[in-house]
Amino acid sequence: LNILTVGTGIAEHSTYAISFMEALRQLKAEFPRCRFSGGVSNVSFAFRGNDRVREAMHAVFLYHAIQAGLDMAIVNAGQLAVYDEIPADLRGLVEDVLLDRHPDATDRLIAWSRETDNSGVQKQAEVQHAWRALPLKERIGHALLVGDADWIEADMDEAMAPGSGYDTPLSIIEGPLMSGMSRVGDLFGEGKMFLPQVVKSARVMKKAVARLEPHFTRKDGSAGRAQGRILMATVKGDVHDIGKNIVGVVLGCNNYEIIDMGVMVPADKILAKAREINADIIGLSGLITPSLDEMVHVAREMERQGFAVPLLIGGATTSPRHTAVKIAPGYSGPVWHVKDASRAVPVVGRMVGPDREAAIQANRDEQAESRRRWKERQSQAPLTSLIEARAAAPILQDTPALPDRFGVEELDLDLRQIARWIDWGPFFRTWEITGHWRRLLEEDSDEGRAAQALWKDAQALLAQLIDGGLIRAKARYGFFPARRAGDDVVLEGVDGGPGATLHFLRRQEPHHTGRYPCLSDLISATQPDSIGLFVVTAGIGADALAAQHEAANDPYTSIMVKALADRLAEAGTEWLHNRMRCRWEYGKYEDLSIEDQIRGRYYGIRPAPGYPACPDHTEKATLWRMLGADAVATLTESFAMLPAATVSGVVFAHPMSEYFLVGRLGRDQIEDCARRKGMPVAELERWLAPNLGYDVD
Repeated sequence: LNILTVGTGIAEHSTYAISFMEALRQLKAEFPRCRFSGGVSNVSFAFRGNDRVREAMHAVFLYHAIQAGLDMAIVNAGQLAVYDEIPADLRGLVEDVLLDRHPDATDRLIAWSRETDNSGVQKQAEVQHAWRALPLKERIGHALLVGDADWIEADMDEAMAPGSGYDTPLSIIEGPLMSGMSRVGDLFGEGKMFLPQVVKSARVMKKAVARLEPHFTRKDGSAGRAQGRILMATVKGDVHDIGKNIVGVVLGCNNYEIIDMGVMVPADKILAKAREINADIIGLSGLITPSLDEMVHVAREMERQGFAVPLLIGGATTSPRHTAVKIAPGYSGPVWHVKDASRAVPVVGRMVGPDREAAIQANRDEQAESRRRWKERQSQAPLTSLIEARAAAPILQDTPALPDRFGVEELDLDLRQIARWIDWGPFFRTWEITGHWRRLLEEDSDEGRAAQALWKDAQALLAQLIDGGLIRAKARYGFFPARRAGDDVVLEGVDGGPGATLHFLRRQEPHHTGRYPCLSDLISATQPDSIGLFVVTAGIGADALAAQHEAANDPYTSIMVKALADRLAEAGTEWLHNRMRCRWEYGKYEDLSIEDQIRGRYYGIRPAPGYPACPDHTEKATLWRMLGADAVATLTESFAMLPAATVSGVVFAHPMSEYFLVGRLGRDQIEDCARRKGMPVAELERWLAPNLGYDVD
């Protein structure tokens, strides 16, 4: 729904905010399963130039709109006031305007804004720091509420001093710190604070506790009385943990005790630790698809060992359906899926709250319905047999491409050079800033200013990473003679090395094109042809550097390091792909800018094992063996890549190459592929569990 501007001085505009909310209520009643969003900055456009008024208007508008049913909003979260912290006079004036409570509401807010404009930098600083004159307890609470960590260590020293009124470090934690965090949690739950603000509050809490820790005594025990103790871990074989860490921060802010076991944690260690600490909830996280099966294994182990505590499932590849269909049936205890950090608090609250039993039953009923719908869809959309799919494979003209030479090469990548190839769009989306990033850097809007501040920080840190040699990038790539053999591609060895076979999968789901593609279709079966393999990492040193910032209670820089390393790895891949196309000769004649190449406006593709066109992660083993890629990066037992900022793939030159989704696979293809790979069927079913179009006995 469009959010229109109020406070313009035009009488017809005075009801725009309350009309939006009323429309939202009506639409919510009419379409209860729809979700609604809006761009909030427009409501305050009449007051551009006075950020203090605009920030207050955004916070007040969101508070009322959420109660009316708003699900999501576009807003600069870094410049958003806390509803309860807005001065009462300003909040009243803003609500008069938004809710159209007085005919002269706009005039009164304009008068207030003129008397308190924010053009004087010194005046702003004086107002901003006026809270430092408050009593100690109130200063601590204010610092937590607004996420200001500049003075928290000095305040902790003052609290520890004789005569402060606090006898022990624990009394400080259980007193003003816990009180402040409880308020943060309450405001977050009421929709009066938002995720970035909560993370900043957690940073203040971490710095405060770190300052107090040297003074703890054994009798102090744990810091404060928690609502529940939650054990969290990234499952065996997986190395990704940003989402898990954010969830832990948010839950910690809501007075849950978080014990984070880190990454690549096997089931036996998770469950042993859960018994040791008497965990109230076990949370599992993972990004790569093999992690889904590992979560199933953990759930079954919990059942075998007699656990009854709730199991919380989260991560980019997880879903409510997979949780309901694959994980929940293996464990008689409650199993919950949480989509993201903003949903974690209410989900966990239902797990341990007073209405726990009713919530558990409602969750089970919802999962049972999800399983019923899934089975119904399975029966309604039968898969094409592998024989029929192969018979209907796309027939592509043989257009073999041969490189200038075969063999493997290792490169030390110049970060300055590859930084020119960064696609900044995904970087901004990592920080939940949407819209076209180039336009945002020129916009005079809340989101534009947030993007500009983030851009400035990113460029400064990128320069530090490159100039200081804090991270490094390497690549290993090669060209190999190749020929198609059914759905496989046979590679010849080079430089005296052995050959290998890449085993690809064919689409079996009916498609409107009537085609059933497989990546092997892109290689000639009769003429000399070739294929490219590559591994690129920009993560050498990145994980250790991010850990240093995390240890220093600086999650912002820690996440920034990881985000930039990811972007550099993708940029290095783009640069390398360009180099490989030129060695195939046809790339030399491409008249493409870097922007064109980032957008994929070239012939050829570079699919990665584990992604839609070739979902089998185990094929990475062939890439590593043929390239000797351990010199650049390593694989975990679940075929996750270390360092985390690493990209690998297979490069095809066929002019008709295009990405596609393999989708669900039939038992006939799984058995056929297992035979070709020399792998037990059950093992391949485990690796391809998310793609199975049938139930495993």
